[in-house]
Amino acid sequence: MFGIGMQELLLILVIALIVLGPKKLPDVAKSLGKALNEFKRATSDIKESLDLDDSLRTVKKSFHTMNDTQPVAPADTSASSPSGATLPPSASPEESAKTQEPPRASS
Repeated sequence: MFGIGMQELLLILVIALIVLGPKKLPDVAKSLGKALNEFKRATSDIKESLDLDDSLRTVKKSFHTMNDTQPVAPADTSASSPSGATLPPSASPEESAKTQEPPRASS
């Protein structure tokens, strides 16, 4: 724990006993214990949240991969042009507009 051995820990406790006194030391130790417990709880909540986010990312990735590998249905080629005439199966409204000549202006 933090690289502190038994001798260092005893030295810290003796100094705390001298500085704080025997009456305040139990209260300080209790509040320190509560703070450490709250810190552990908060870090475990954050860790669970990150694990949940990672799991959600994995599910989303597999869902997108599954959707990308499914075959795409062909588009409906029997669409009608804006004028109401049906187009041949190979021509789309954009292609027919490109191949038609524009009307000539009368002089």
